[in-house]
Amino acid sequence: MFALALKMTLRDWRAGQLRFLLMALTVAVAALSATGFFIDRLRAGLDRDARQLIGADVVINADLPVNPAWRAEAQRRGLVLADVVSFVSMAQVGEGEQSRSVLAALKAVGAGYPLRGHLRTSTDLLAAQQGQGETTQDVPAAGTVWLDPALLGSLSTRVGEQLKLGDRSFTITRLIAAEPDRGANFMAFAPRVLLALDDLPATNLIQPGSRVTYRLLVAGAAGQKAGTQAAGLFGEWLEQQISANNIKGVRIETLASGRGEMRATLERADHFLSLVGLLSALLAAVAVAMAARRFMQRHLDACAMLRCLGLTQNQVTAMYLIEFLLVGLAGSLAGVLIGYGAHHVLLQALATLVGNELPPPSLYPALQGLGTGVLLLAAFALPPILQLRKVPHNRVIRREQEPPRVAALATYGLGLAGFCALLFWQAGDAQLALYTALGFAAAFGLFALVGWLGLAALKPLRGLIDHQSWRFALTSLQRRPSATLVQVVALALGLMALLVLTVVRGDLMTAWRKATPADAPNRFIINIQPEQSADIARRLQAAGVSYAPQYPMIRGRLTAVNGVAVTADTYTDERARGLADREFNLSTMAQMQAENKIVAGQWFADRPGAPEASVEEGIAKTLKWQLGDKLRFDIAGAPVEATITSLRKLEWGSMRVNFFVIINPAAMTEVSQSWLTAFHLPLAQAGLMNALTRDYPNLTIVDVGAILQQVQQVLDQVITAVEFLFIFTLASGLLVLYAALMGSQDERTREAALLRALGATRAQLAQAQLIEFLLVGGLSGLLAATAAAVMGWALATYQFKFAWSFTPSVWLIGLLAGGLCAMAGGWLGLRNVLRQPPLQTLREA
Repeated sequence: MFALALKMTLRDWRAGQLRFLLMALTVAVAALSATGFFIDRLRAGLDRDARQLIGADVVINADLPVNPAWRAEAQRRGLVLADVVSFVSMAQVGEGEQSRSVLAALKAVGAGYPLRGHLRTSTDLLAAQQGQGETTQDVPAAGTVWLDPALLGSLSTRVGEQLKLGDRSFTITRLIAAEPDRGANFMAFAPRVLLALDDLPATNLIQPGSRVTYRLLVAGAAGQKAGTQAAGLFGEWLEQQISANNIKGVRIETLASGRGEMRATLERADHFLSLVGLLSALLAAVAVAMAARRFMQRHLDACAMLRCLGLTQNQVTAMYLIEFLLVGLAGSLAGVLIGYGAHHVLLQALATLVGNELPPPSLYPALQGLGTGVLLLAAFALPPILQLRKVPHNRVIRREQEPPRVAALATYGLGLAGFCALLFWQAGDAQLALYTALGFAAAFGLFALVGWLGLAALKPLRGLIDHQSWRFALTSLQRRPSATLVQVVALALGLMALLVLTVVRGDLMTAWRKATPADAPNRFIINIQPEQSADIARRLQAAGVSYAPQYPMIRGRLTAVNGVAVTADTYTDERARGLADREFNLSTMAQMQAENKIVAGQWFADRPGAPEASVEEGIAKTLKWQLGDKLRFDIAGAPVEATITSLRKLEWGSMRVNFFVIINPAAMTEVSQSWLTAFHLPLAQAGLMNALTRDYPNLTIVDVGAILQQVQQVLDQVITAVEFLFIFTLASGLLVLYAALMGSQDERTREAALLRALGATRAQLAQAQLIEFLLVGGLSGLLAATAAAVMGWALATYQFKFAWSFTPSVWLIGLLAGGLCAMAGGWLGLRNVLRQPPLQTLREA
């Protein structure tokens, strides 16, 4: 049977019967593979670049020196280690009455720091302020320190001078231009002083009771995915050790748990790239289904002849299954190879935009491409094969075709199940796959219903229209209702996939740009005293800073929830315990910040005698707070108790001032307050910060320009990929739409030949088919636009979590796209028909 199947495969190939199916499958797998290879490398690159924001794969944060047994276990696993010790202390220059001192964040680093990313340093003040400098893998040499540029102005010193830390003096040799692991809690940091870990003991700054953070950076071998995975497994092992032994004062930080300002961007990027894969899978399924259906229609007569020559139903089934398997393997392999080459073309095209060299691809996209091709063919080729199995012998004489039997129809259910499995596999996100699968399943049923109603509505028009071409078009639609419905549904599904990608893509770009705009705050000023507020605002405005709102900041410690005292045993989760144990940065304001959004409850009315609190939803979930709970804070010895009346959602990627807890102003009138502000400072005005710290030594100015630059670099990388993947999916989608329109080409060819033999002119046929395609394409475009708008709203609201913007133009775009695609497909199918004599077409039919 294999020999016979091979002969039939070669025969069908020479006759051109398999080329359409092979092309559809190859294009489908190529689209998925190119997307898969690029996404695989992009995700690896994003993961690599984002890990630079914590300086390692895993970071152990501890209040005491890290357990030596953990260090030994990491080394046993072949992981690379680097030590960091950080605390706040005074930095001093000069002697006697000429001495000047300022609060600084000291960071002592060991050899190898950082394990991920690079330090950039410079000796030029302006270059360092702009984040420009030389990349280095070294740490400060013995007896030297590297400073935050802001410290030069605060201390009125320069590179080459001496800086005293505790009992030891150091030479300032370089300025820090970029520090990859600046940290998410930058609000608590003063300007940085970097020194070698071996020099720290000589300062005698660490004494019993000192508040010091010990950090052990852990990473796998550079450039090896297995090493990164080993570091992740080590992190999981540490979490188990901490939980099993109830260890206090230790926190494990990874990319997932740290850097709140990055998580939203990375999660949205991952979800959207998954959506691109899903839409490619959808278009692939439509293409293969239409090609398989066309193959089945062209082999009805051949199958009937084989039955007459003695082949049994099982033999016919086995023969076509082998033929389809050969085609599937060939198409899948060709598609994977084309996809691999296409993704390299993409990388070359984006060489100047992606910036960094991406890691090499894994074998997973290739295996996924091969598996996808076989799965698509099995899911959508089995029903036509079962229909060929049931072709009667008398098909040779009578061209009537029996309707599909129950078994054949049941296999379409299996095909749908296979397609849903493909969605889940391709997405890597169950919720996203479920939403997309339900959306397209509902769209399929709705499209079929509306198409059937549309055909029914056209029936009375045949007797009311005298125009011959219109009558030909309406008659053609009515004569082939099943083919018309298939065409409408396939065309609408393909257009919907492209429109969803267009609509959601546009909203995603807008939401990301709004979340982290180019003018996002790059400076924070902390500890502004009430009498300094007006002068600082005036000086910022004179420097060209147009938006620098000041907010009260109040330090308070959580002491009770609903009258129950908060102790060390109140929370078992380490993150919850750490949040409850530290002092909160509280605030008070009458109007909610524009970047915040109420998700539960109502913003307080600020009534005297009724303290109310608005809480960020994330910390409320972690600490198990709910609306109506009463929170008691100790603020400089004075208790303040407020009832939670609202929960807020924050946009961490905005880099603006955010507070976990905001209490209404009427309850905070007797509480001492300092102020803080965040703003975007133009590079030309960088010297203003030095002047402010000189005039107001109490100020703490934090430069987050490096953090903002890292966030925007990752964002630009994702957006660049999305732009390209949209173009690639659009191109593959157009091929799918062409496949859908070509599904009825043979039947249209015979009809056109018959009508020309009966006297219809070439111009009448051309006009009739143009009208028919415009009707089909217009209806498909309107259906696709409606479904795309609904799906775009659902995905934006429930999956990507950003504001939905209604786009009325999507219906006009859908109508035009549907008509143009249908006309293009109709022209491609019609031009050959009108170029050959009708008699030749009828003979070949």
